[in-house]
Amino acid sequence: SVLSPQHRIPRRQTDRRLPAAPGPAKARKGRSRPAASLWQIGLYRFDFEAMEFSREGRPIALSPTEQKLLRLLVENRGRTLPRERLLDRIWADAAFVEPNALSVTVKRLRDKLEDPGYIKTVYGVGYSWAVEP
Repeated sequence: SVLSPQHRIPRRQTDRRLPAAPGPAKARKGRSRPAASLWQIGLYRFDFEAMEFSREGRPIALSPTEQKLLRLLVENRGRTLPRERLLDRIWADAAFVEPNALSVTVKRLRDKLEDPGYIKTVYGVGYSWAVEP
């Protein structure tokens, strides 16, 4: 099920979002894309609108499911997101999800990011993106 707006976790005001870059979106629509879709965290650069992800300038290829998980974790940095909420948000349209689907997706994301410790497992609860690894 999809969470109603009152149940969504608000973004932290201290997150480091990059200013929107000028580009084709600005020329077409007369405005730039929302800054909240572009993040610079340590060695990482995540552009969720353009679906471009990199570490130290090297591109990282992520599946749509990994992108959803990464966005949820990054937008809620420092907060633990319960497994149930992550399952509902990532696989909202699925009639059935394998019990270990989230664990497998987290492992693949950690491997692709060469994660130095940003993605934290909170045993018995869920996952979080650490403010500092």
